[in-house]
Amino acid sequence: MNAFFEHHQHSIAFDYRCFDRLLLNAAIQPFQQPERVMGFFWAYRHQYPVSRQLLGEISTQYHNGVKNRSGKWKVPILEAPEERRDAVLKPYFRGAQPDQVVAIVKAREPARLLISIGKDATQQGHLMMKWRWVDQYNFYLNDRYWGPMFVRVCPYFPFSARLCLNQHSWLARRMEERGIRFRQCANAFLSCCDAEALQQLADSLRPEDLIRCGQKWLAQLVPFFTEKERKQGGCQHRLFFAQVEYCNNLIFKRRAPLEALHHRLLDVNRAIGQPKKVTIIFGRRVTRRHAGKLQTVIEDLNRGNPVIRSHYQHGFAKQYVRDRRLLRTEPASNDVTDYGVNKGVENLPALRAKLHSITENYLNIQQDILETFLDGGQLRELTQPTITPSGKRVPGLKLNHPRQLALMQALVRFSYLAADGTFTTADLHPQIAQTLRCSTDEFKIGSLRYELSKLRAKGLVEKVPHSRRYHLLPEGYRLSVLYLKLSERIYAPLTAGVLQPFVGDAQVPPARIAQLDKLYLAVTQALDNLIEAVGLKAA
Repeated sequence: MNAFFEHHQHSIAFDYRCFDRLLLNAAIQPFQQPERVMGFFWAYRHQYPVSRQLLGEISTQYHNGVKNRSGKWKVPILEAPEERRDAVLKPYFRGAQPDQVVAIVKAREPARLLISIGKDATQQGHLMMKWRWVDQYNFYLNDRYWGPMFVRVCPYFPFSARLCLNQHSWLARRMEERGIRFRQCANAFLSCCDAEALQQLADSLRPEDLIRCGQKWLAQLVPFFTEKERKQGGCQHRLFFAQVEYCNNLIFKRRAPLEALHHRLLDVNRAIGQPKKVTIIFGRRVTRRHAGKLQTVIEDLNRGNPVIRSHYQHGFAKQYVRDRRLLRTEPASNDVTDYGVNKGVENLPALRAKLHSITENYLNIQQDILETFLDGGQLRELTQPTITPSGKRVPGLKLNHPRQLALMQALVRFSYLAADGTFTTADLHPQIAQTLRCSTDEFKIGSLRYELSKLRAKGLVEKVPHSRRYHLLPEGYRLSVLYLKLSERIYAPLTAGVLQPFVGDAQVPPARIAQLDKLYLAVTQALDNLIEAVGLKAA
């Protein structure tokens, strides 16, 4: 558990963490070597040479196959939309059956494919793997276990592919199977009747779940290879991490505390991208040879949910509010080797552990920066009455109450600190009377006990068992000092300067005014400017 969650857990309904977006590259590894391609065609297809013409015929066959399948499935082949594809394709998923392809988007995108270089298109040329911009097919489908996803297939040999999965959709189906009630809003869970079970399910995702889904759809969408070739010739795609997003979600009970907290985070977190902070967050040392980004930016200020984004090499960690009550912290990477994790999906457990440690470090850093200076209603609670277990009503604390301040002044005396912070009412009585400039007959011992009961009710002072002594707790000492400094060093001098300024001060040259007085004058001038700006200045 991180410090951020511990500090704000009273405002949090529940939390969970899981992979969000998983973008996987799929490639047939043996065919990345041209000589293995030639061996495959000779051994399994008895074809030679592997010419430009042969490779062209294979791609033409795939294009025609997609057209035929689209008619058989009764799904449209769409041109790539200019706006976000999620919004355009969302209507196609309505009423979709399990394992149904709902739409196909044809788009020109870069892909790694095999080319044959030579003068004659029918002869064996020099085979090479090259990146080219080509038309590719994005199959949008409703998987039985993963829900909405897409598979992008390059129609050119050796049929490189890409899969996009989302663990939120996978989790929703697992919870439905187990009868766990939940409420999902867009790409998050805003309520869950069993948050512990939700987290256990999120952590149960295995590499086999990714591989099973990938192999099932790639076998269907790349029908070029026979079952025998897949099993014996190694013509199966292997999956690799292309882009991963791992989110830590804190769902707050109410919207207002989260908004105040997020505004505070936006104000104070610009320094989180410094090398010393990034080193702690990502757990990787930043040296002189570091070539990636090291910065923190505030993005999407024109939208409803500004994003704090801290960059590191090929990845970043971002934090933002979504769905009004959810604070999401999300590390993402386009190259998991930056974190010392290999790209194969078999390394999913190691990647999960690494990304989890990044989110924990990020939130710990956030709390270090934020510390406790955020109004959570503590001051208001101190001023409110306290109801004891017996039903007795004890008044709250007041910042400007003379008897309360006199009691606090007596409590923080060094003599009581040297005695381990313990005292009796008899010890305090004459000192408080002296501070109030009255006799002990005028300031009764009962009045002292009444003021002391307020501090006890707020948990700042405790009674030592089986004795007449009291003990000042650390929080009580710190709060007493704070109240006294505010009263004697801030409120009292400023009030005197406003209500009864000393006439002779106006004749003192500015160069001879003490630094402390200059600061007091600056505060009063700023208050005058503020009052005039909001229209409260007296006529």
